[in-house]
Amino acid sequence: MSLEESPDTTGNGDTKGASVIVNAIAVLRTFTADEPLLGVTEIANRVGLHKSTVSRILSTFEQEHLVERDPETRRFRLGLGLIAVAGPLLAELEERRVAYPVLRELTEQTGETSALMVWNGSESMCVEQIASHHQIKHTTPLGARYQDAMSASVQVFLSTEPAERVSALLRSGAITYPGLDDAGLDGYQIKLDDVGRRGWAINYGESSIDEVGVAAPVYDHRGAVVAAVLIPAPRFRVSRERLQGLGEACAAAAHRVTSRLGGRAPAASGQAGPQ
Repeated sequence: MSLEESPDTTGNGDTKGASVIVNAIAVLRTFTADEPLLGVTEIANRVGLHKSTVSRILSTFEQEHLVERDPETRRFRLGLGLIAVAGPLLAELEERRVAYPVLRELTEQTGETSALMVWNGSESMCVEQIASHHQIKHTTPLGARYQDAMSASVQVFLSTEPAERVSALLRSGAITYPGLDDAGLDGYQIKLDDVGRRGWAINYGESSIDEVGVAAPVYDHRGAVVAAVLIPAPRFRVSRERLQGLGEACAAAAHRVTSRLGGRAPAASGQAGPQ
């Protein structure tokens, strides 16, 4: 199925065109940082489309450089053409521009990777990153999306949502929480309340046993959370004592980004001040 529909004579052109676009977007979204290379059959199985349909979509994407084929495996990966599509959006993100020098200082201060995350309603997405200088480090690729309930940045964003909304996201599976039950939901809400009081969130090996993450909220002029500063780091390098220092540094950096945006933290927030 080509992305350019031929003229429709049934009167359902709008519906068919919308369906093609939805299918094409679904194909693009199958590629992730963990699985950057995928074959036609793998993609077809994940999006529930016939292989011939997926093949035609990928062929159109390849012509537009939105995907490219690995010369050895003949599997597909996202192409550089997507940068041209996303570039104007990233350039206009004021939070990204304002946060960049703060993230650089944070990485120099802590020696760990720092990143800026934004929320799309059910996912935390990376829009900027300064990598650690250490040989062993954790990075957050631009465009990476996180839906794990224990992810530090996801905790930051969910801590501002009504309990009913949090429950709906978890129960629907939009935010992943394996083995969720009523007790687990209550415990998770307590965890989110702690994030609000503390001013930063902790993921101490809960998503990945080898990784630690801390994140803190960035506010706009209305006092609404518009982004989160994240520090991901190898767990072996972060003791419980150092975790406190990373959290405080992360919260201070988020406070600086908030100030540069002309934002303000709500009066009841535990947001840390400048250090």
